[in-house]
Amino acid sequence: MSNLSSYAVRMARLSARIFGDVVRPTDSKSMKVVQLFKEPPLAQKKEVYEWYPEHKIYYSLTQRLRYMGLFRDEHQDFKEEMRRLRKLRGKGKPKKGEGKRATKKK
Repeated sequence: MSNLSSYAVRMARLSARIFGDVVRPTDSKSMKVVQLFKEPPLAQKKEVYEWYPEHKIYYSLTQRLRYMGLFRDEHQDFKEEMRRLRKLRGKGKPKKGEGKRATKKK
């Protein structure tokens, strides 16, 4: 580009900017980085974000199957058992009007 006029150099840079090319001449390592940034991010690629099923649908299906007795969610069973045991020990939430503040006024 050294033998080109300044107008030709400016026009070449302008056209490179318009069409998304590299404005100034670069080496192959820098061009590799440019090519990487031209690609869409991994999160926007269809094969990445469609790899797993949609969580809301999957969760609702497993809850329905669990209710019918066709699916066993051990973690949910454990949480329910812990809730039941806390209630047996009297550790549940107080009913409306029976909290600390209500008992203090009486």
